[in-house]
Amino acid sequence: MEVLRSAAHTIRWLWNHPLASQDRRGAFTRWARWQLGSRILGGAVVVPYVDDTVLLVDPGMTGATGNIYVGLHEFADMAFVLHFLRETDRFLDVGANVGAYTVLASGVCGAETVAVEPVARAFERLQANVRLNDIVDRVHLNNVGLAAKAGRLRFTSSLDTVNHVVAADDSDALDRVDVAVTTLDDLVCDRVPSLIKIDVEGFETAVFEGGAQTLGNDALYALIVELNGSGMKYGYDDALLQDRIESFGFRAFVYEPFTRCLKPVIRRTTEGNVLYLRGVAAVEARVRQARAVHVHGLAV
Repeated sequence: MEVLRSAAHTIRWLWNHPLASQDRRGAFTRWARWQLGSRILGGAVVVPYVDDTVLLVDPGMTGATGNIYVGLHEFADMAFVLHFLRETDRFLDVGANVGAYTVLASGVCGAETVAVEPVARAFERLQANVRLNDIVDRVHLNNVGLAAKAGRLRFTSSLDTVNHVVAADDSDALDRVDVAVTTLDDLVCDRVPSLIKIDVEGFETAVFEGGAQTLGNDALYALIVELNGSGMKYGYDDALLQDRIESFGFRAFVYEPFTRCLKPVIRRTTEGNVLYLRGVAAVEARVRQARAVHVHGLAV
């Protein structure tokens, strides 16, 4: 029954995904082929990604396998990365997991990336994807976590894309690992990125607490931040976090990749990734002038 529910959820997601809707037959074919092929092979497979890049993917990797089916799992956010970044930029990927965003930033755009992933198994796949795409010279790998202050924290290690800092009453934390953590400001030092992506499963508030200098630097134009209410398990309020981000001059926007349009968010949300921008005119000019990239034969 659980398998059927999972399949039904994936089918609905595929049907409604903006890229899959351009070629539903192709998306569903890739999904069916992966379901069959991954069971036969039983291990990691190198699959095509965007332009000439590839990803090493294991069966069961929810986020990574989504990229197999549709090309860009998180379409608007990933497309923004592709359209915004240039070779002269620095990108900070916090919660890099196996490197889907890192490969886009450095493998497709040619930017310098600082990738942060605290969980050892995901970090090993991140390293492998950096090597496979021949971007070792453009990616700085950090097997650490980020927090409000340096030290050590315990993380879950067997929950794929939703591994997280263990909360005091975390009943899901069956496999726990002790990991060194540093702060955003200490990690960045004086090389402030143009774009930061932060996906740390509710621990975003603590990450930003350690990043005031970075947030206050005008060289930082954009943030992609996951806001889904999961910070409640640490006692954090997403509304307060949004207030803090906005206090540095950022405002929330929605990006429409096919038209290259940025629209201000009128009503704040805590239902997924949020794109925050400042210096909007410069950002708009960048995304409009960016070259098209190719995803499963479609130009984006």
